[in-house]
Amino acid sequence: MTTLDLIKKCRTYRRFEQKAISDEAINEILEAARCTASGRNAQPLEFIVAKSKEAVEKIFPLTKWAGALPPELGTPKNGERPVLYIAVIINTEINKNADTDAGLALQSMSLAAMDRGIGRCILGAIDRPKLSEMFALPETKKIHTLVAFGYPSHESTIEDFKGETAYHLDDKMNYIVPKRKLEDIVRAI
Repeated sequence: MTTLDLIKKCRTYRRFEQKAISDEAINEILEAARCTASGRNAQPLEFIVAKSKEAVEKIFPLTKWAGALPPELGTPKNGERPVLYIAVIINTEINKNADTDAGLALQSMSLAAMDRGIGRCILGAIDRPKLSEMFALPETKKIHTLVAFGYPSHESTIEDFKGETAYHLDDKMNYIVPKRKLEDIVRAI
């Protein structure tokens, strides 16, 4: 698979098989994040891994899913929920604004996961105060995002933009993600 093929396959997934992710795969995902470029090489990111069934179950109610869909269609049901979460934490003593670093690490984690057939959903709509308390974070460490992982039980594919960018479900409950055409977003000078 080419890098472009991997990127096209690396979509958001919201329903997962209830199959554990190996420690080897988790370590590879984390190693991809660790090796990612960082502004000034300051390395302000840290990661919290929640893989036990108990931790995953405690985290799920603190998340919101698929803002473009009604909750009954976009939120994973029992038997579809993620089996792993990785929280991306910013150490504000190193860098208060590490959005670029976090974005790069999120993409690296996503690609490393998808290379192994593991899907993910990057969650920004989360209860940060409750998660910070659960993770026992000091004031100097802030949750940037939470990433849900699992082996996808549905497909998520790209289609050409037809006037609306909102993702939607097809008749088989697979995600369809409209993308604007290259000629509509690129201008040469």
